[in-house]
Amino acid sequence: MELNNETLLDIHRRMVRIRTFETEAGRLAEAGKIPGALHLYVGQEAVASGIMSHLSNEDWITSTHRGHGHLIAKGGEFGKMFAELFGRATGYCKGKGGSMHISNMELGMLGANGIVGAGPPIAVGAAFSIKYRNTQNVAVTFFGDGASNEGSFHEAANMAALYKLPMLFVCENNGYGEYTPQANHQAIVDVADRAAGYGMPGVVVDGMDAVAVYEAADAAIERAKAGDGPSLLECKTYRFFDHVGVRGMGLSYRTDEELAEWQKRDPIHMFESRLAELDVLTKDAAVKVHEKVLADVQAGIEFAESSPMPDPATLLEDVYA
Repeated sequence: MELNNETLLDIHRRMVRIRTFETEAGRLAEAGKIPGALHLYVGQEAVASGIMSHLSNEDWITSTHRGHGHLIAKGGEFGKMFAELFGRATGYCKGKGGSMHISNMELGMLGANGIVGAGPPIAVGAAFSIKYRNTQNVAVTFFGDGASNEGSFHEAANMAALYKLPMLFVCENNGYGEYTPQANHQAIVDVADRAAGYGMPGVVVDGMDAVAVYEAADAAIERAKAGDGPSLLECKTYRFFDHVGVRGMGLSYRTDEELAEWQKRDPIHMFESRLAELDVLTKDAAVKVHEKVLADVQAGIEFAESSPMPDPATLLEDVYA
């Protein structure tokens, strides 16, 4: 896919959609309107947007407990997503999945997952299906630095490389495995180094730079579609809020100074500055994008709030063993 003005604006819109949705979701959680844990994607928008710009609904993805951003970037509807967070019957999973288990087959979303490292093996299955059916599609699995320590990741990487499956492993390395700094749970600096053990390329990219992510994903996806097998793309990024919830400052496991330094590299602000320099998006036009997306998000919230709760009689519907 050519990185033309249309593509640049598409990436920008995806990032704004994620940021606005997540910011409002955090506000609603603070107000006690969203039950359960909420893991926000704010700060990591360049990763999902840069990669999802390459994908269609026929390409499969697996996500993590921080999966709202992936679904929104892949074309998810605000109303259905908010309804799911609210536990309403009109949600993507009819209110039964909640924040960490969102899935939608029509979008090619095989599911977010609350189990660390559970996504890669599922994506391997999808990639095997793509190769077996001989379609020009890919499977992409998103996971964090902590998940790269799990056996499930290594088994998936081994199998995908062995069978040259059309797959992309995307490590969203935000520097923390839950509350543990990467240096305290890994002896390596770059998760991408692990790719060599499985005979696949390992690439490190600036996960705050949407263009860098887009270009690295383009090369990896073309390689996969050509039958040359999977790649591991490590995106160095940062979450602006806590592991769970909305608190950013005053956390015991990271400093306010560290957060402030990363916030200087806000992926949306940097991208908008870049687009302005290229005469692709003016400041006024960017404001209008934000306003339009906010209006759409607010309409989604209204839809969710007015939606019915699930009927207890439907508890065992849509359950597979």
